[in-house]
Amino acid sequence: MDSMQVKILNRSSQQLPAYATEGSAGMDVRADIHEPITLQPLERQAIPTGLFIELPVGYEAQIRPRSGLALKHGISLLNTPGTIDADYRGEIKVIMVNLSHEPYTIEPGERICQMVVARHERVQWLEVDQLGDTVRGAGGFGHSGSK
Repeated sequence: MDSMQVKILNRSSQQLPAYATEGSAGMDVRADIHEPITLQPLERQAIPTGLFIELPVGYEAQIRPRSGLALKHGISLLNTPGTIDADYRGEIKVIMVNLSHEPYTIEPGERICQMVVARHERVQWLEVDQLGDTVRGAGGFGHSGSK
C-alpha cells in the first residue's frame, strides 16, 4: 500500500505514532508525561503528546478514542473525533475524559488515542429555495424505529 510523507516534530521521549497492524487505519499516539496522571470519574484533561505535524492542504488528522480504553475503563476523548487542520502547528494535545465510576491513571508513554490522517473536501455553498425530496425526508433521530 502506498503511503505519503508527513513532516513531524517529536519533542517527546516517546516513539513516533505507529500502526499496530498492517490493516490499521489509525496510528497509536502516546502520552508525553513525566509522571502518572490520574483522572477522577467525570474529570477531563488535555494530555500532551510532544508531537507537532505539518499536514498537506486537503488533509486532516483525526484524533479518536482507543476502543480498549473505552470498553475496559470508560476512558474516551472529548471533541471526538478531534480535527487537526493542515495549518495548525501547535502541539497535539488529547482531551481525555473518564466516564467510569473509578479513577484511571494514565502512565507515561501509554497509548492514549489513535490518529487517522484523511483527505477532505472543501465545499462552496449553493443557496437555494428548496431541497429535493427523499423517502426519508426530514426524519431524524430514531426515525427508522427501535428494531
